[in-house]
Amino acid sequence: MTDTSTRRRRSGGRAGNTRRTAPSIEQSPWSLPVNMDRPTEPLTPEAVERMHNATMRILEEIGIEFLNHEALDILRKTTGCTIDGENVRMDRDFVMEMVGKAPSSFTITPRNPDRTLEFGGNKILFGNVSSPPNYWDLELGRKVPGNREQCANLLKLSQYFNCIHFVGGYPVEPVDIHASVRHLDVLFDKLILTDKAVHAYALGKERIEDVMEMVRIAGGLTHEEFDAKPRMYTNINSTSPLKHDIPMLDGWMRLARRGQGLVVTPFTLAGAMAPVTMAGAVAQSLAEGLAAVVLAQVINPGVACMIGTFTSNVDMKTGAPAFGTPEYMRATQMTGQMARYYGLPMRASGVCAANVPDGQAMWETEHSLWSAIQAGAHMVYHAAGWLEGGLIASPEKFIMDCEVIAQLQRYMDPTIWDTSDDALAVDAIREVGPNGHFFGIQHTQDRYETAFYQPFLSDWKNYEAWEAAGSVWTVERAHMKFKQIIDEFEAPPMDAAIKDELSDFVARRKAEGGAPTDF
Repeated sequence: MTDTSTRRRRSGGRAGNTRRTAPSIEQSPWSLPVNMDRPTEPLTPEAVERMHNATMRILEEIGIEFLNHEALDILRKTTGCTIDGENVRMDRDFVMEMVGKAPSSFTITPRNPDRTLEFGGNKILFGNVSSPPNYWDLELGRKVPGNREQCANLLKLSQYFNCIHFVGGYPVEPVDIHASVRHLDVLFDKLILTDKAVHAYALGKERIEDVMEMVRIAGGLTHEEFDAKPRMYTNINSTSPLKHDIPMLDGWMRLARRGQGLVVTPFTLAGAMAPVTMAGAVAQSLAEGLAAVVLAQVINPGVACMIGTFTSNVDMKTGAPAFGTPEYMRATQMTGQMARYYGLPMRASGVCAANVPDGQAMWETEHSLWSAIQAGAHMVYHAAGWLEGGLIASPEKFIMDCEVIAQLQRYMDPTIWDTSDDALAVDAIREVGPNGHFFGIQHTQDRYETAFYQPFLSDWKNYEAWEAAGSVWTVERAHMKFKQIIDEFEAPPMDAAIKDELSDFVARRKAEGGAPTDF
């Protein structure tokens, strides 16, 4: 796609939390965390080969259903696929050849290049909750369908917190906007209220083309500049077991052709949409994911692809999904081990099954987040704000999760395990000796402000002091932080001409009817 127009220049500074924060929340500066821990690898080398062989057998002997006929036509022209109706079986040598073309790392550059993301290596990046249809906050005290104002407020939180690196799908589905134009309004809000990397739903031609054009306009880019490197991404889910649907593959192929970021995350619930054994569920998930990667590489060799995991289990008493379980953690670790085997970046998630931001919500989410770190994941979806298995978004839970994420990012800060002479502090130990204390010495005075993580939400007072201060529970403190952030929020600057162009594009596409709602 070509465009001979002159590149539009942005004016103004680069905004977001690099510019200001609310007085009561002191954050670490924006950075891309580096995970220096060795990955947890449950599988022995023999088990890795067994997992790989099972994955290849699924692709060779059973096959994956591709319901999109354009995708079938593309794969039919290769020599590595056997196609029977909509069933595609792939030769393992062909699969490995195509997967080998995908890069092991890539970047995504949003409208603010200071927010450029690096996926791969030992980077681990966190994103907001995406796609819940419902909303809960402490003031409401109940679950309600999402609306545009709630969605925008969660976007503001996504921009505000430095520990959130990318903005996923709608942080809550604004059902007060008709589905045919919802993507236009939400992407407008997202591009105005944030300057971080954004996501597009791969739901057919119109939505994906509209979002690509809006991201291009927001970045002040020519078509050539947009196509030159990833500026945005999509995440698709297979329809487990063993299917890829029509609209998601349509969006997947369109982004592949234009060189944008591609993440495929099979949603395999062991005992329901996948075998009850975690090894079987992971093997099925890998086969579904690799099939989409193969398609992308056939279309555009070298296009950025990432394989994701959403393998958990169901409650065998009720059939309800469970998240943050021991099985979920091991499945994530196994998938990370196999992603390294295939040379692909890996996506994980921060999820829970709890219905409100309580203790269960936090321990399940932290289990999920820890498993992402242990797995060597590069992208952590739904890291802040997720409740009820993805059916509820909550601003209080968002802020509580950000406290956890910020602490985990501090845990990964290499200054903690610095062993320089200064850090080993032998002279300071000599100065204090056996009868003194370290509070007042110069070594402490020089470092006390930055020596330890300082929470913005946790309350470290003893019980009597906490009681005297009003006995405020964590979720109540989170609600007050939420209100303050929204009251004081300032959107990152955007060139007025670019904002007008975005508004005009949205108005024109609405007048044209937006996108179809029947798939």
